Amino acid sequence: MKRKKPAVKRRSVVREVCSWVLNLVLVFVCMWLLVEYVGERTQVSGESMYPTMSDGDNLIVDKISYRFIDPGRFDIIVFPFKYQEDTFYIKRIIGLPGETVQIQDDVIYINGRKLKEDYGYGEIGNPGLASGQITLGRDEYFVLGDNRSNSSDSREPSVGNISRSDIVGRAWFRIWPLSGFGFL
Repeated sequence: MKRKKPAVKRRSVVREVCSWVLNLVLVFVCMWLLVEYVGERTQVSGESMYPTMSDGDNLIVDKISYRFIDPGRFDIIVFPFKYQEDTFYIKRIIGLPGETVQIQDDVIYINGRKLKEDYGYGEIGNPGLASGQITLGRDEYFVLGDNRSNSSDSREPSVGNISRSDIVGRAWFRIWPLSGFGFL
């Protein structure tokens, strides 16, 4: 009988090790699915979204909501910069699909009406592409940084209008610094 015990112990150790490996694999698969399809951490670089966000803020990007609902005016979105790999911009949606956007004398007009908003900081200065009317396509968005005098956004040809398919997700929650912890 004493000879059978080591075999039983070996089997239980092997089962325990296999159980741990299986659990670790499941955890890694779940984490990968969460990061790929649900949410992702990102860090703000620069002051283009000041005062809403500052350089170094850490955010959680909601990557799943826009699979079920359309992006809305004033949502803060994340999208890739088309001229630099692994560079993402964080901007606020101002114009929605099918609308016309124009900026004159530091005033934003949507479909010829003055936009009522309180997110802009600083003077717009150069309206860029929006000095004339811009008509957005059926899947295009016009975005601006909150720091209007210090933002590379849809006013510039290098950014332009943002296609719905290019939107990674919406900036949803600030996790750092703790003084700004909470929903955006």
